[in-house]
Amino acid sequence: WEKEFRGGNQIYGESIYTNRWETFGTYELPTTENLSFQFSANGHYQDSYYGETSYDAEQLVGFGQLVYNKQLGKKHDLLLGAAYRYTFYDDNTFATLNENGIENNPSVIHLPGVFAQDEISLTDRKKLLLGVRWDHNSMHGNIFSPRVNYKWNSKDKSNIIRLSAGNGFRVANVFTEDHAALTGARTVEFDGDLDPETSWNGNINYVKKINTENSFITIDASAFYTHFNNRILPDYETDPSKIIYANLEGTSVSQGISLNADLLFTNGLAINAGATLMEVSVTENGIKRKQLLTESFSGVWSISYKFSNDFSIDYTGNLYGPMRLPLLGENDPRDEYSPWFSIQNIQLTKKFANSWELYGGVKNLLNFTPAANSINSADNPFDVGVNTETNPERAFDPSYVYTSNQGIRAFAGVRYTLF
Repeated sequence: WEKEFRGGNQIYGESIYTNRWETFGTYELPTTENLSFQFSANGHYQDSYYGETSYDAEQLVGFGQLVYNKQLGKKHDLLLGAAYRYTFYDDNTFATLNENGIENNPSVIHLPGVFAQDEISLTDRKKLLLGVRWDHNSMHGNIFSPRVNYKWNSKDKSNIIRLSAGNGFRVANVFTEDHAALTGARTVEFDGDLDPETSWNGNINYVKKINTENSFITIDASAFYTHFNNRILPDYETDPSKIIYANLEGTSVSQGISLNADLLFTNGLAINAGATLMEVSVTENGIKRKQLLTESFSGVWSISYKFSNDFSIDYTGNLYGPMRLPLLGENDPRDEYSPWFSIQNIQLTKKFANSWELYGGVKNLLNFTPAANSINSADNPFDVGVNTETNPERAFDPSYVYTSNQGIRAFAGVRYTLF
């Protein structure tokens, strides 16, 4: 694939050009009270092609927030604020067309809001945080978000327990968040207007710190539960020739446990390892099913060792369990679930006294790549001579993806630190 094929129908390629700017800051107001103004702004411009499909988009976001912090006595730490977010979004898809489907109609969203939070010191070792937020979305109306957090720590702070519960909301932008809507031969379809996703979540977290003469150990364990309403999920299964986006007429639940250990030894060895066991399910019309493209188990680790001669070695990796994948109907020959797989990397680094570093290594040591048929009809990416509605199993489809297609590869580099 060469640049000359960009946007053409000779060789399939995905080409994305992005430009982004961002600014942010905080201004402490010249008052006797603790009053500050926080602001940020960013712009994002994208010029891209997915095969023959063009996607040009522009997004501008401005944000301002006035925050007032006040200590009330010895037990209450009060935080009050008012915020406003402006979002402008425009692209060349039907998502920003008028109802007549002809005139361009960029999305402009105003989101003013107010919030209040009180951190209450019940005792020296117990804290309770109560928070509430109200936002008004110019497209979706009022949104109310309460939250409560509780923290306990032992006298020596080697044991910490945190409990939290609350709700939140999210307005999805399909094309910027899910590029599967632009790749392949599937037709994108919106089933009605998309309302914001809302969720209620709870979490319990325990942290244990153990310090010895030659090591520092931190163990972090969590259990979490999130219940979604109005979940926006891409539907690959109702019609194999389409990706249908709609608010879920049911519920979605994400729940699980995670465990992480961080071990730092005085001899230069550092180990960090973690694992998450999770169930993400969707229940619709009384039928519960596993959500697509979500694994039930994932693990990650990082092992590094620093030698006395400013030489270091880093070994990192991850392990993923099977995940359910989108198929093109009952006649699709590909497996419904991905296999267990692991991506592992190693890097060697040498530091010099003059702020220079040399590094090199190998990525994907095990040379793991998906099966050869993971991209369906890769030899016919423009569906020449194929009716994808009557023969969906013959359609070009790269949505069956669970890891990178890049195999083992070496890398090397040089780094200079200014400060």
